[in-house]
Amino acid sequence: SCFRLLWSLLIPALFLSGILCVCLVVLLWGIRLWIQQRKKQLTSAGKDGKRPLLVAFFHPYCNAGGGGERVLWCAIRTLQKKYRNVTCVVYTGDRDVTGEEIVEGAFRRFNIKLIHPVKFVFLEKRYLVEASLYPHFTLLGQSLGSAFLGWEALLKCVPDIYIDSMGYAFTLPLFKYLGGCHVGCYVHYPTISSDMLSVVRNQDTRFNNAAFITNNPVFSKFKLVYYYFFAFMYGLVGSCSDVIMVNSSWTLNHILSLWRAGACTSVVYPPCDVQTFLDIPLEEEKSTTEYSIVSVSQFRPEKDHPLQIRAFAKLLKEKRLGQQPSLKLILIGGCRNPQDEERVNNLKHLCEELGVSNNVTFRINIPFEELKRHLAEATIGLHTMWNEHFGIGVVECMAAGTVILAHNSGGPKLDIVVPYEGHTTGFLAENEDNYAETMAYILSLSPEKRLEIRENARRSVHRFSDQHFEETFLLSVEPLFK
Repeated sequence: SCFRLLWSLLIPALFLSGILCVCLVVLLWGIRLWIQQRKKQLTSAGKDGKRPLLVAFFHPYCNAGGGGERVLWCAIRTLQKKYRNVTCVVYTGDRDVTGEEIVEGAFRRFNIKLIHPVKFVFLEKRYLVEASLYPHFTLLGQSLGSAFLGWEALLKCVPDIYIDSMGYAFTLPLFKYLGGCHVGCYVHYPTISSDMLSVVRNQDTRFNNAAFITNNPVFSKFKLVYYYFFAFMYGLVGSCSDVIMVNSSWTLNHILSLWRAGACTSVVYPPCDVQTFLDIPLEEEKSTTEYSIVSVSQFRPEKDHPLQIRAFAKLLKEKRLGQQPSLKLILIGGCRNPQDEERVNNLKHLCEELGVSNNVTFRINIPFEELKRHLAEATIGLHTMWNEHFGIGVVECMAAGTVILAHNSGGPKLDIVVPYEGHTTGFLAENEDNYAETMAYILSLSPEKRLEIRENARRSVHRFSDQHFEETFLLSVEPLFK
């Protein structure tokens, strides 16, 4: 009788589930048809009577001035060179500036001049992807927020080809299945990675794994289950992409294990403006009275600027024991919002605490020419992010002729600061002591030895040039245009 009762409940439940699934499919199909109709209404034919092909890039922070933005503008310029009947669209949340100011900013910061105008679609709900909105379950919150922001973008402009160039994978199924677009993505950094899972599994305290979680086994287990669930969802949405481009071997390994779409995944190294930096004459060092150490990266928590300041303070402490040339640390970076500005103020306080304020300079949102000048004068280029996905700043430092000191992980370890034809191109470190010791070692080398390392580094960076990016990018996106 118990079996009969279960059976009598199961049949209606299955029937109801079937009806709901059919209703959902019909609803989604209806939305898709409505969006296609909307697309016809919103787009008009060009001068030659043909409707241009709309290629849209989803980049809510296109005016941020970081490495990801350099990829965006180079990608657009590359498509404009290759395809005549293409109109490039950028979905952005930068509503405090005009389209002209954004394009002008790209030229000023990156030295990139576009061939044709770009259409900007300004989004009102960018706050939905701000990490500050989700103090807990940040990954899930931002990802769901990006889906809502993607929906706003889709309603405002329905493209033929959609490329997520900022890592919002949850927008991909939206544009593919409801927008009927060919979809591609350029992944700078996996939203979740096996490294992040291992940090939670091993109960390590990091900027994205608070101490109150690591100290509690129950919280740690719960967070691990949440991370595995999120990784499964992330793999599901990412795998629907027609073309997947990743920026480094490190990112490739993670995306292959999470998305399992090897057939359409390729490494496209980001375009670094190496030629502009290679134009800086590589001469033997003139000054022996002052050495500058330069760091180039946005003021974001994962870039770990406090590590740079603490290592520098340790170096200064040791150097003061003898009569040495004076040292200065120059921190160059972009500030995107009030949180970044607050971070800079905290770093200034740290400098005061450690007694190094007079030796540390902050240069924020500076023009390209000033960046170039600082790199030309620097002895050491410093980079401290753990598992940096690639590291455009690292390449720029090497091309400019500094002796690079980067973190022994991620892109710098696997792709960039690697021996070139058997010769040293730079140095890697992992913690405060390592960094301080290695900086002291680099400064102790003879100018001739440093020059040799700088020359090796320069020769090795040609594979990260704009030209190489253009070739590999066009090859990768070709399937989207068929």
